[in-house]
Amino acid sequence: MNTKSAKRRSRPPGISPHGVAHVRRGFSARFATLRTAGASALAAFLAVLGPGLLAGLSDDDPAGITTYSVLGADHGYRLLWIIPLSTVLLVQFHLVAVRIGAATGKGFVGIIRTRWGRHWGYVSVIALLFANFGTICAEYAGIAAAGSLIGVPAWLSAPVAGVLITLVVLLGSFHRVEHVLLVISSTLALYIVDGVLARPAWSEVIAGAFLPNLPNTDAGWIALTASLGTTLAPWGLAFIQSYAVDKRITTDSLRWARWDVIIGSVLTGVIGLAIAVACAATLHQAGVRIETAGDAAAALRPLAGSFATVFFGAGLLGASLLAAAIVPIATAYSIAEGVGEPASLDLDARHFQWFYAAFVGLTVAAISIVALPGLPLIPLIYSSQVLNAIVLPLHLIALMLLAADHSIMGASCSTPTEKVLGWGSVILVLLCVAALAWSWVQQPPLF
Repeated sequence: MNTKSAKRRSRPPGISPHGVAHVRRGFSARFATLRTAGASALAAFLAVLGPGLLAGLSDDDPAGITTYSVLGADHGYRLLWIIPLSTVLLVQFHLVAVRIGAATGKGFVGIIRTRWGRHWGYVSVIALLFANFGTICAEYAGIAAAGSLIGVPAWLSAPVAGVLITLVVLLGSFHRVEHVLLVISSTLALYIVDGVLARPAWSEVIAGAFLPNLPNTDAGWIALTASLGTTLAPWGLAFIQSYAVDKRITTDSLRWARWDVIIGSVLTGVIGLAIAVACAATLHQAGVRIETAGDAAAALRPLAGSFATVFFGAGLLGASLLAAAIVPIATAYSIAEGVGEPASLDLDARHFQWFYAAFVGLTVAAISIVALPGLPLIPLIYSSQVLNAIVLPLHLIALMLLAADHSIMGASCSTPTEKVLGWGSVILVLLCVAALAWSWVQQPPLF
């Protein structure tokens, strides 16, 4: 007998199929046991570890690595300060998303559907679907780029990676999938090694990271906005809320979940800073221009040594694999929530589930596009980034409105201070997006 099916049939009366995953894993019970038994703070923290770490580190995907590489290669240490600033905003809005998920027990699209009706839920799904698909293609393009560094063609590397990721998601339980993703995420630490191997001028790094310098060119403004946008991705915000619900984070466990979010976001910023520093210390000094993360890895060889190239390429592969799993998972959560179906990594994969069907469909479509030669990837990926730039402010505004809604948040409703800081950050993001839009009007990008 199928173990998952048997456990689903034995669920307590009144518990939804989505809720069964939580009851079955017994997360709440384990957390309560840890607290009652007086377990250490470390044990309680490990019980909620995951959402913040995975959502944060997956932002360092191929698109993010490319953006940070260009920031360092084109502008040196001058604009590094945008990464710490973006990290602060990432902490702020990821905390809001986790708090909403913990208070309502619903993912982003699920709570929109509940609060404003199914039609707005459908609109949210469509917007995230179109914005996310180009990003998923970018993740598999990153896998192909990493494979090309050792001579593996895209038609082989992308499908093999897609099959392995799909098998892990379909056949693994929630915790098994989470453990695999956490192991993959550890490869991003290689970028920190790369930053050290580049032998940067540390005094200039510190000055560039903490003393804001305004750009003196349109390209500089675009680089700033792109760095902010690649850190605060709409799919990342949707993922952390839905994943926190799937992990059964509650308001009682928010104290520890906040540390997970902070640590994940800070590590994201440190890795992004290391990438930019490595490129600033080498490629910028040599006047080398790059267009992709793969270009950066190849260009580092004569400037920082073969080890730097190997670490950069290995980090690119790990980042691509992590994001190639998480972005489709985030989108699958949104699609399932939008149509009112269960959304969980613990569902029975032997029977049709909207969640798994969406994940497989997105993965197959992205691999098909990346693996076929001659297809115009750049316009597709660029268009997705335009959509992300449009969706991001709308997503942040929705988060702020939901977090301040006492009817759904109850005692977890935003405080006046949180509202002021949150809306101030939303205005900052809107100004950055407006600046990027103005630059596109003045000089439309060439594909």
